[in-house]
Amino acid sequence: MRRFLLFALAACCAAAQAAPGEHVTLCFERQEVRPWRTLDGGGLNFELLSEVAKRTGVVFDFQSMPWKRCLEQLKANQVGGAFAVSFNRDRMALGAYPGVAGTEPEPRADASKRMHVDTYVLARRRGSRLDWDGKSFRNLDGRIGFQLGYSVGDFLRAQGVQTDDGSQRSDELAQKLIAGRLAGAALGGGDAQRLMRGPYGKRLELLPVPLVEKPYFLVLSSALVASQPQLAARLWDAVEAVRNSPAYRKREQQAIGGRSGAAH
Repeated sequence: MRRFLLFALAACCAAAQAAPGEHVTLCFERQEVRPWRTLDGGGLNFELLSEVAKRTGVVFDFQSMPWKRCLEQLKANQVGGAFAVSFNRDRMALGAYPGVAGTEPEPRADASKRMHVDTYVLARRRGSRLDWDGKSFRNLDGRIGFQLGYSVGDFLRAQGVQTDDGSQRSDELAQKLIAGRLAGAALGGGDAQRLMRGPYGKRLELLPVPLVEKPYFLVLSSALVASQPQLAARLWDAVEAVRNSPAYRKREQQAIGGRSGAAH
């Protein structure tokens, strides 16, 4: 009898993990990063997640907020997940990435489950001699700025450069750069292209060699993955399936149009 009750309980839990209509709250940065997302729910990230919701029966509740707060709420299990989040070892403490084994000497997330791949680029004032050749900086006289909480900061510090993470928006970085308070700014590709189309484009220029290229993921809370591992696996599998689908690949190619962008 006891064995039967345990079996019934396990079956009940498995059904709950796969139940249609499951609500999962996802946070994202309160800033437009085209073509990936807009504050009104447009962009490729939302198109991908909308299709994931259809395939899994999950209902996503989206919350926009400052990026650092989003990551803090993810770590505190106050949201079910966050997007789009690049990977590094320190961020493993925030939540769960797809395919990561924490005991590996060099842990990596499973890039096949990514939402997209993007780049960071370096902006400088027009006429500046600051340069980046893909391996090192030249003629660097001052700090490189980046947005608070963005993972490109780890890359910059690994290069041994002085950094400034006192800005939450890319527009603030552009203003500091123009004012001479920064020598350069590491910008997500989408933000960089947007800035260059506006008035800042007359005062700034982008270097052609990207600083770094990274995959970006749907990261789920540790609590969600611990309590509903089957649901987590279904979500990540669906992200991969949708991203590789002919319909989405066509939409992505149309939206990107051959240029690169970036997230966090």
